[in-house]
Amino acid sequence: MQTPSDRHAYPSHWEADVVLRDGGTARIRPITAEDADRLVSFYEQVSDESKYYRFFAPYPRLSAKDVHRFTHHDQVDRVGLAATVGGEFIATVRFDRIDERGMSASAPADEAEVAFLVQDAHQGRGVASTLLEHIAAVARERGIRRFAAEVLPANTKMIKVFTDAGYQQKRSFEDGVVRLEFDLEPTDRSLAVQRAREQRAEARSVQRLLTPKSVAVIGVGRTPGGVGRSVLRNLREAGFTGRLYAVNSAFDFEAGEGTEVDGVPAYRSVRDIGETVELAVVTVPAERVPQAVDECGERGVLGLVVISAGYAESGPEGRERQRELVRQARSYGTRILGPNAFGVINTSPDVRLNASLAPHPPERGRIGLFTQSGAIGIALLSGLHRRGAGLSTFVSAGNRADVSGNDVLQYWYEDPDTDVALMYLESIGNPRKFTRLARRAATAKPLVVVQGAKHSGIAPTGHAVQATRLPYATVSALLRQAGVIRVDTVTEMVDAGLLLAGQPLPSGPRVAILGNSESLGLLTYDACVADGLRPLPPVDLTMGATPADFRVALAGALSDDACDAVIVTAIPWVGEDGATGSPEGEELAAALRAAAAGCPAKPVAVVHVELGGLAEALAAASRTRPDAPAPVSSAPGGERCAHPSPSSQLRSSRGDPNRPAERLPTAAADEGAPAAEAPAAAAETAGKPPAALEPGPSPAQSHRIPAYPAAERAVRALAEAVKYAQWRREAKEPGKVHEYEDIDESGTARRIDELLATQDDPRGATLAQDDARDLLGRYGIDVRDARPAPDPDAAVAAARALGYPVALKTTAPHLRHRADLGGVRLDLADEEQLRRAYAELTRAFGKPAELRPVVQAMAPRGVDTVVRAVIDPAAGAVLSFGLAGAASELLGDTGHRLVPVTERDAGSLVRSIRTAPLLFGWRGSAPVDTPALEELLQRVSRLVDDHPEVVAVSLEPVVVAQRGLSVLGASVRLAPPPARGDLGPRALPGY
Repeated sequence: MQTPSDRHAYPSHWEADVVLRDGGTARIRPITAEDADRLVSFYEQVSDESKYYRFFAPYPRLSAKDVHRFTHHDQVDRVGLAATVGGEFIATVRFDRIDERGMSASAPADEAEVAFLVQDAHQGRGVASTLLEHIAAVARERGIRRFAAEVLPANTKMIKVFTDAGYQQKRSFEDGVVRLEFDLEPTDRSLAVQRAREQRAEARSVQRLLTPKSVAVIGVGRTPGGVGRSVLRNLREAGFTGRLYAVNSAFDFEAGEGTEVDGVPAYRSVRDIGETVELAVVTVPAERVPQAVDECGERGVLGLVVISAGYAESGPEGRERQRELVRQARSYGTRILGPNAFGVINTSPDVRLNASLAPHPPERGRIGLFTQSGAIGIALLSGLHRRGAGLSTFVSAGNRADVSGNDVLQYWYEDPDTDVALMYLESIGNPRKFTRLARRAATAKPLVVVQGAKHSGIAPTGHAVQATRLPYATVSALLRQAGVIRVDTVTEMVDAGLLLAGQPLPSGPRVAILGNSESLGLLTYDACVADGLRPLPPVDLTMGATPADFRVALAGALSDDACDAVIVTAIPWVGEDGATGSPEGEELAAALRAAAAGCPAKPVAVVHVELGGLAEALAAASRTRPDAPAPVSSAPGGERCAHPSPSSQLRSSRGDPNRPAERLPTAAADEGAPAAEAPAAAAETAGKPPAALEPGPSPAQSHRIPAYPAAERAVRALAEAVKYAQWRREAKEPGKVHEYEDIDESGTARRIDELLATQDDPRGATLAQDDARDLLGRYGIDVRDARPAPDPDAAVAAARALGYPVALKTTAPHLRHRADLGGVRLDLADEEQLRRAYAELTRAFGKPAELRPVVQAMAPRGVDTVVRAVIDPAAGAVLSFGLAGAASELLGDTGHRLVPVTERDAGSLVRSIRTAPLLFGWRGSAPVDTPALEELLQRVSRLVDDHPEVVAVSLEPVVVAQRGLSVLGASVRLAPPPARGDLGPRALPGY
């Protein structure tokens, strides 16, 4: 007999790996007829109370009929999903389509009854809420728009699952049963709930790796040396606060080998350890890793750091080995860092974890560091150590087959020990999600990112990356829109991180410059102008300035309301006896810290040249933590900060602070010097959620003054801080997506369906000009009529219909939008001029059939611009804007924003390009109607956001006049909408 499940293909796309509330994982998949034994075993482990809540009566065991009904589904009207760990069920959910009377039904009925059962041992892990997300997505796919559930009033946990989901719902009470009905259409609240749960779950999965109470190192050699023995040594020497175990299957205790390695209990297998193991560091050869993972999974190990190499980085065979590794670990509910990882470090005194290959862990600090490359990780750890910077956590993900930068961002978002996040990324596996997480994280703390392999277009070997058609410059612009501090080199990342970790955010771009070298002050001034800052005239303290003079000058600058930040420049100075030395450097460091500690909170950076004494003094100071905060009302020695500005007492260097900014090349520099740390007042924001924190470092990090060996590096770091601070201020009021009353959303949707139905190519097609004009017109985007002119007479007829003056232009691909090649004739006032122009075009470029000429009424003069939108499979919908012309294309002068754009986004997009002054009255020209341009950008954004089938729009040229604008050319491409993984249920990337 053919069962219903035999008549429908198995929906493998419903399978998904998910992270649960406690950080563990589970696999969700459809229930099939082969699951009968699993279902019976699962039900036997459910308590009588849970069974009563499910069936509203004592139900000790399932009958054969029950088992058949719960394992046979048609995958349309009756669907069952199970959450599994280790191949066994831990929870089930099912829906049955019903009609308005509550009876079994088939499509087109759009309501279904839903019911859950969760094993008691797994209740409280968020299994039911995760299953609800997935069963709701399945129901929507099958045309079901509403769920109904009947729950006993005492079953408060299940009632909470439904009420907390964020859907629009209705509740009633009848015959002792609570009936809940809710629509399945995602709402802003349901999406917010889903993402909040995602954040907690993924953060907890990283926390498992960083805060274990016990660690087993698998692959510890019997003799000194080797990776396993090195990791074990690093754990011991870091002072790990938990329990350590050494594991090697080759240990032969019967032959007299000791039961300890370097004082650590030794075992042949993780299975033999009689206590809980929370983290395992796997260092055995790749071919032995599967056995180690099996043993860890059976032992209930919570997390794995796989340092072993030989995976996707080694070729196709290794790539398949890596996929199997991830599948194997997830089957046990375990997450993996790696393979080919460098390890993890947590400097918290409660953990002191160095489960890495770094022999010297960094000192404790407030910077979080994530890298994908072990080599870059080593270099960054070394560089930060030399400059006196401490870390909170370090994660090197290697091939990032499972745990990725997105997961670590989720952890850092709420980590109270991390104030600044630094990330070196060789690839971004899920750009859409990364941008969303980065935007949220950046509202709470600075995020500095370097992206490697940015120009090769090739993902590093071993990294699974979604394909993207966006160039690197576009991705960079989108990251900046999300608040990411995007820098080009790891040196710039460290420079910016030191400033952000130790100094408050600047309130503006005005920079005071003071020091004992006029020339160095001028170099700093020029660097400020080049980076878009507004420097004040440099203050020259002269070569004879003492540390006390520096202290007075810095205190005065910090108290001056005319500046937002201070850069101190210092070169070796000459004392009364003509000698220089380290004592003066130490005194200068103390003087600068004293002035900064006792004055208003403004960022300070030091540029030093050949002042080794100063660098060493700052390094020493950076490693000294204050026992108590110093008062901020006065500087040491009793001097108030409100003394006169030094510029009124000392000679100023030449320079005009209003000099226009120019982009100038900057010179490369060597590694910088360490930072300084001084007492500070206690923070007033303790206990607030991350998003509510005000800009500025934590108390323990305040007034750590960063030092740089070159003016350009200090200025560039400060400029990034200024831009980030401005973004933070604007992010508090992001604007809104404008609603336009003349938009016909439903009519556009119907028209798109009609147009797609006529297309033979499943990949979609570019619309005809009339269809494109019609579609855009439904969103208030008027495109000027362009009439074909296959011959001179047709051109004349078109001109009479449109009215003179007209333009004649070719639309051939090689001449389109290329007025510089002569394919356009403008301001043709009568028939004679039109016929002459037609003859010139055909004589110069070829036959009309090749040129495809059109006639168009003249538009008011203005600035030619280009507006485009495209849906990228990885990043999502992107809106772009720039001026028309080869020069802008050659220079890459185009701005980009993620869709949907707000009114603030539209305004900033217009102003983001370097040629924007042409729109605002450059060199005496009349300003154009930028509000009309911003409105056009918002309408295009709404179109592609409301209708994902619109996969590309190009408006070129858009002539923006003093009043209004004219869209002279338009192209629209339709295709079946790409999958939106960010709107679906939570799931880990598939393997």
